[in-house]
Amino acid sequence: MSQLDSSRTVALVTLGCARNDVDSEELAARLAEGGWTLTEDAQSADAVLVNTCGFIEAAKKDSVDALIAAADLKTDTHSPAVIAVGCMAERYGQELADELPEADAVLSFDDYQNISAIVDAVVHGERPTSHTPQDRRLLLPMAPGERQAAFHGPGRDDEEVSGRPASGPPIMRQRLDDSPVANLKLASGCDRRCTFCAIPMFRGSFLSRRPGEVLAEAQWLATSGARELILVSENSTSYGKDLGALGALEELLPEIAGIEGIARVRVAYLQPAEMRPALIKAMVQTENVANYFDLSFQHSSGDVLRRMQRFGDTDSFLQLIASIRELAPDAGIRSNIIVGFPGETQADLDELERFLTHARLDAIGIFGYSDEDGTAAVDLPDKVDPDVVRERVEHFATLADELMSQRAEDRLGERIEVLVEFVGDGVITGRAGHQGPETDGDVTIAYSQQANGRAIVVGDVVSGTVVGNDGADLVAELLG
Repeated sequence: MSQLDSSRTVALVTLGCARNDVDSEELAARLAEGGWTLTEDAQSADAVLVNTCGFIEAAKKDSVDALIAAADLKTDTHSPAVIAVGCMAERYGQELADELPEADAVLSFDDYQNISAIVDAVVHGERPTSHTPQDRRLLLPMAPGERQAAFHGPGRDDEEVSGRPASGPPIMRQRLDDSPVANLKLASGCDRRCTFCAIPMFRGSFLSRRPGEVLAEAQWLATSGARELILVSENSTSYGKDLGALGALEELLPEIAGIEGIARVRVAYLQPAEMRPALIKAMVQTENVANYFDLSFQHSSGDVLRRMQRFGDTDSFLQLIASIRELAPDAGIRSNIIVGFPGETQADLDELERFLTHARLDAIGIFGYSDEDGTAAVDLPDKVDPDVVRERVEHFATLADELMSQRAEDRLGERIEVLVEFVGDGVITGRAGHQGPETDGDVTIAYSQQANGRAIVVGDVVSGTVVGNDGADLVAELLG
């Protein structure tokens, strides 16, 4: 490969979830270490990396559209290299390269460690052979207790990492924005075998990051201006099981929450079937940890959940919610729901409606089922007509909006602590502890320095009283 020209620039386009956001910041750090200059101007960049999402059909379409848009930037005088990375690139490899000639390279997670040299080679006209996708669950031992040694190698201490990634590079990171909120990855991969989900095949088996590594990155994020840390993974409730310590998250939370400068810690991606009383207690009772439970229910009919190869039902889920609210009545609880799963009946829908009506969730995402390549649900009988799926999505989305608005109204008069994310002319906007970023609503507070007698800046935490709502969004009055 050619010697790197340090004047070259690269633009990063990120799609998908919070884990992808972290991956992009890792890629940014590797590129910067290799001498690349990151730019937000894709039009003038020498290379455009599109960090793709491969989760559901709509996300895959967005990823393809982003790659085509990057290719459309090419002119007779300037032709940036277009490179696909991320989940869709990992999942499809050579197939994506064949179907999308607009992409000059389609890379695997295993290419991340050498990303700067590979991008340089592509800019200089080389076209690396795209990988043949593999089931990444096979890269590590089936037994969780054997994975750490296989990944890190024998005799390595808590701060060292292996040269072979399970689902991404050893952690290097460069923040790509100045937001007071930052995602912190706890683990990669997933051991669950949900029949609708392909993530374990291209993200691999569950592998926890070692506590010292997580804590060190949390401390670094605090020094970079982060005030809220969101702990993310494919399944945060499994953290530590491959370390021989299933309660590792309960032990790690107070250490992260106690870092100077960190005002709030939020845990995302919790599996209802794996929630345990000790974890609920730790989340509720640890100072600076948000009373926020991002629970992946997916449905509440026991019959549908069995076909999804999941556990639980309406009553057990309501009991879980009750156990949380017994300790924290103000807890925020959110979930995503899939309707139209193969074999779903009217009785199943009635059961789901009963659950949602009684659960009083703060945020609800409604999604329609569609077949995903390589998943077991593709072969299930009794598929629901796509038009019927759309009707069910519309019905439950409307119901969800009504229920979220009712739950927000329940908070009238409640005192909340708001992390400020925007300060404008006469108003500040942020999120309370029960609100996750982007999807769970926000809080607006009327404010002027002259009237309130103090300057409020992004990253501050202010107290307010809820006085109104617009759907899941709250309106609050500033407290002194």
